[in-house]
Amino acid sequence: MENHNKLLNRICWDYFNNRSSQDTYLSLSEAEFIQLVPLLPDLDIVLIALFGVENFEGSGGFTLFYTLEKRGSRNIVFLLRHLANKATSSVATYFPSACWFEREVRDGFGIEFTDAYDKRRLFLHSAYSPDFHPLLKSFPNHALSQDRQLRLSGEDYAFKEVSGSGVYQVPVGPVHAGIIEPGHFRFSVIGETIANLEIRMFYKHRGIEKLAEGKPPDLCLGIAETISGDETLANALAFCTAVEKISNTAVPERARYLRTILLEMERVYSHLGDLAGMIVDIAFSSGASDFHILREEILRYNAILTGSRFLKNMLCLGGIQRDIPPRTLLMLSDYLDSLRPRFERAVDYIHRTNSVIDRLETTGVIRRDLINPLNITGPAARASGMDIDNRMDHPFGVYSITGWKIRTAEKGDVLSRFDVKAVEIRDSINIIQELVHNLPGGSLAGEYSVQDGYALALVEAARGQNLHWVYIRDGLIDRYKIRTASFCNWQAIEHAVIGNIVPDFPLINKSLNLSYAGTDL
Repeated sequence: MENHNKLLNRICWDYFNNRSSQDTYLSLSEAEFIQLVPLLPDLDIVLIALFGVENFEGSGGFTLFYTLEKRGSRNIVFLLRHLANKATSSVATYFPSACWFEREVRDGFGIEFTDAYDKRRLFLHSAYSPDFHPLLKSFPNHALSQDRQLRLSGEDYAFKEVSGSGVYQVPVGPVHAGIIEPGHFRFSVIGETIANLEIRMFYKHRGIEKLAEGKPPDLCLGIAETISGDETLANALAFCTAVEKISNTAVPERARYLRTILLEMERVYSHLGDLAGMIVDIAFSSGASDFHILREEILRYNAILTGSRFLKNMLCLGGIQRDIPPRTLLMLSDYLDSLRPRFERAVDYIHRTNSVIDRLETTGVIRRDLINPLNITGPAARASGMDIDNRMDHPFGVYSITGWKIRTAEKGDVLSRFDVKAVEIRDSINIIQELVHNLPGGSLAGEYSVQDGYALALVEAARGQNLHWVYIRDGLIDRYKIRTASFCNWQAIEHAVIGNIVPDFPLINKSLNLSYAGTDL
């Protein structure tokens, strides 16, 4: 017990409170792990990721990486659990966010969590055979053969059953009207009131993590950009940052400024789309039109700055591929001056329309006490009173030199999420203009050469915390783990809709505007 207490104290004080902002990897015995994990949630420690690695550093077998964040600390602690075989115990009782993580590991590697309360498949649907685990090294990194595709598992997905007088099921999806991606929403309702919601994603698993295996890092930057179309810059930046940490590549100051400017441009157009979407979903088109127009203008400026409306092909390992002329950046700053009053009028119009506020206020509340257990991040968490943001908590880019600060609300409803995203747009405009007018000269990329090793990068995308962990071995990607904010935040909707009526679901869903593709890698 004494050794156990010493380990707990080291994790809480030596590792998380270390001011050097470094990640710590701790290999624990099974006894240490089982004793330690139940104590961590009460210490404000959050499980932000759980993933598997096969033959990590030549150890043979499988290693599970339990990735822990302590609120208020800049450091991340990894608990490494080396498995004697392909069966182990679940931690979802202590960390509910582990439920989807464990199911993902089970599908990818065939590792069973024997006492898990949910053992259903996650990203492998019935189209795959029971022995198909694509993240195993024994599985070749190429397209499936037709024979392999036809070996169906025959498993029916068992949705949770809610029974009682007057309860009936409303299935929505996975195919939807419009152009959104597939996702299934199974409502249990009494009248129109939602008693339970179960979300099922992963209808178009693309195998992105597997696709990166065996490739040199520079060829994987394009893969990172395709994770989620409207998070192109955030994911490319996270991948580059992880690889640059491994290679000790120094990114020039000008490139760091430009990366931050572009990331804030991505946040602006994403949040503008969210504000418009919320208002469209309550059929107030005149109120949404101004946000739509502004979003389109930002996308056009993206194309002027980078050649891509969605900021593709701009980053490189070590910095930025090409410069943005000073005249173009000053033109952007002048445009943002003209955007600001138009944006304020659009927001004011919404707040002056009582029928709109009536639909947004008290709808789709995300309780603050769910944020840590589910690892809810981004505006969804900040609108529920949690002051977390990777730009502040795990600094990257050049945010530390700006006057920016975390914005929060308290009620956790749709209106709070609307207001938080609105004020973040204002802040992003200020950040962009400040950086444009103080942009240093110098080179665009530091000298990069591939090195072996592993590193984590956390980036604050528009939706929240995006996590990228890269392991390079013999100059090639051996394991690339990605977890976007959407992966965890989808589970928040299952709680936010309870007690609301079915017609409010599209509004609640849109207020988070989560990515299907960014969840189903």
